[in-house]
Amino acid sequence: MLRRIDIITLFPEWFDSVKTLGLTGRAIDQGQVELKCWNPRDFTDDPHRSVDDRPYGGGPGMVMRPEPLALAIEAAQANGAASAVTYLSPQGQLLDQAGIQALSKRSQWLLLCGRYEGIDERLIEALVDEELSIGDYVLSGGEPAAWVVMDAAIRLLPGVLGHPESAEQDSFSAGRLDHPHYTRPSTWRGRAVPPALVSGDHGLIEQWRAQIAAERTKARRPDLWARPAASDPEASDVPPPAPKHDL
Repeated sequence: MLRRIDIITLFPEWFDSVKTLGLTGRAIDQGQVELKCWNPRDFTDDPHRSVDDRPYGGGPGMVMRPEPLALAIEAAQANGAASAVTYLSPQGQLLDQAGIQALSKRSQWLLLCGRYEGIDERLIEALVDEELSIGDYVLSGGEPAAWVVMDAAIRLLPGVLGHPESAEQDSFSAGRLDHPHYTRPSTWRGRAVPPALVSGDHGLIEQWRAQIAAERTKARRPDLWARPAASDPEASDVPPPAPKHDL
């Protein structure tokens, strides 16, 4: 199934590497993903193509004006973009692997990237359906967050990874951190590969990996260890959010 991703951004060039490099570039080249960028500056009506202004009430920085963003969103939707708008925001719901798995099942995404001090709250109230965050920190804009979200979700699409089991064994996919990985040589600077991995006993190898993954999760992420193990991510299809407005 073709995934279509539309991005509202002041910097479309941010996504040039997404289109050509790595797994995201492969997915686009294979026709699994279609990516379109929409620049709010193309929907302004002044010679300077202004998209921001000073905040009411005073304070530092500038705020993105609602109308250029709204026109860009509506133009994208008129061109076939998703009806639901996802805003990348530090105030949004914190994404985890389960959230990324849900996103990867959507056929369409419309991602809104803010800049400066943020965007006019009235635009969020009128047109945004969900806010997502990639972490408890602030970026210079939504573009890096959109890049991260796309990379994490696109790699889960069927056929993008060389081995489908790679995604299944990732950290967080089973509610635990991943086990350690080793390759040749068998001894490097006095450090040997764990004996179980060179034993040839597949049952012993799986037992060792599960044990080390559990120990690592308990030591490094006690918060994750305390959660129930994740259920099968393929068990159900997660639909996109229903738009909360009439467009």
